[in-house]
Amino acid sequence: MLYTEEAARARVRNQDGKRVFYLEADDRLTPSARDWLRAEGIAVLPVSERPAAYTTLFGGVFDSKPEEMTHLHGNVLVQKTHPRIAFRGKIDALEAEILLCQTAAGGNAALISALQEMLDFVRSLIRADVLGEAVQEVKLCGFSAKELREHSHHPEKYYGQSHFLPAYTDGAVLLHLNRLRTHVRQTELACCRAFSDREGRCERPDMVLALNRLSALCWILMIRIKAGKL
Repeated sequence: MLYTEEAARARVRNQDGKRVFYLEADDRLTPSARDWLRAEGIAVLPVSERPAAYTTLFGGVFDSKPEEMTHLHGNVLVQKTHPRIAFRGKIDALEAEILLCQTAAGGNAALISALQEMLDFVRSLIRADVLGEAVQEVKLCGFSAKELREHSHHPEKYYGQSHFLPAYTDGAVLLHLNRLRTHVRQTELACCRAFSDREGRCERPDMVLALNRLSALCWILMIRIKAGKL
């Protein structure tokens, strides 16, 4: 391509506070374009020195973000169908479901508070994913990860209520919690897919544990409502 002065003016970029013009190896400048760039003190650099605005996991570079791609972290882009992005979508849906449960709680302050704690915890999982941080210690509604498992596995021991299959007669609040529990399970499965390596090993067992125990808490809340203790 042969750049005229007008075309060169349109292609000037700002890098680190200085104006620069990137030129492909096969491109050329007209004398007027070259004179204008020189007079303006604009450096003419090869395209190979242009920093990429976005990169991909496989070494691709983009000056602008394609609509079919999104941020994995920093300036790294992946397809929107990437398992990590699908997992984040499940987290988003899970947050929405918790909020709906709060509206269905009918003014039950204790339940609304428990759900808010769950919501805050779920939102922290996105931060852990994006920043690559470890999940904070699982501590929900006063239960440790070990206690959540124990109480959800032996509800009769702690609440005088055995395991049960939900029915329409259990009421809207309990059934909303049951649906929330299934959303947590789906999110856990999406997490396993998102963080499985080529050998099938999970790279984020902390995230899977967090979601597993979140599901246990949903069941505990259901048990307590069934037993008339919440």
